[in-house]
Amino acid sequence: MSLRIGQLPDRTPVKLTVSVDPDLSSALADYAAIYAETYGAEEKPETLVPVMLETFLISYAVFCLKK
Repeated sequence: MSLRIGQLPDRTPVKLTVSVDPDLSSALADYAAIYAETYGAEEKPETLVPVMLETFLISYAVFCLKK
């Protein structure tokens, strides 16, 4: 049997620990609040940051992220 999709890539999350300054932390909390108002679903900033980073990198052709 031939499948239409190939084997899935490794999707094991890699945990990174970062420190941000208080102003950035506050801005991320504000973003999460606006996200909740917009979509009716609360998400913590640490859940949103990976998607934000991926979206940022995808916007740059030289960082063609592969899924």
